[in-house]
Amino acid sequence: MTGKENRRITDMGTLKALAHPLRLKLYRALYLERVATASRLAELVDEAVSLVSYHLRKLAEHGLIEEAEPQSADGRERWWRPASDGVSIHDEDFRDAPEKVAAHKSASRLFFEQRSELYHRHLDERAHWGREWNRASVDSEYLSRLTSAELAELGRELHVLMSKYVDKGRAAEAAGDTEGRENVALHLYGFPFRP
Repeated sequence: MTGKENRRITDMGTLKALAHPLRLKLYRALYLERVATASRLAELVDEAVSLVSYHLRKLAEHGLIEEAEPQSADGRERWWRPASDGVSIHDEDFRDAPEKVAAHKSASRLFFEQRSELYHRHLDERAHWGREWNRASVDSEYLSRLTSAELAELGRELHVLMSKYVDKGRAAEAAGDTEGRENVALHLYGFPFRP
């Protein structure tokens, strides 16, 4: 990873660039790989290398990914990495015009759909993960009565906690501790509702 801070997306062009189904999958795959070629990413998302290359260039045009130092002697390979340690998108940055509201809502729905697909795939494959991973997997719902300030505080605390585990896993891998490590997704949603 680049060691750069989380990037806050505030413009429509960048939001639309990321809110494309294949680009979002590519961004997620590159985030996990940290450094990869279009060929490797094409394998991961099961798409043609030429199509993947096109969409990687679009992500790069908006500063979401960037070229990385070559990881092999093959000069024909172009290596990519995320341009930041992640991205964040906030409703408040897209409220000032109806088209921005619509774009933010559409992007948020796509993000949720892809996360939901990932979880559905996990449910379908659960039997193949074995006892340890099934015991460790989390599926919970917490309902509480909070103020908006308390919800914001909770979100910040969860972000700090998750960042601790991301850093811990990366440090262990960098030290060669890869035994038993898998990609893990943790999806959190905190929002008000009325029954």
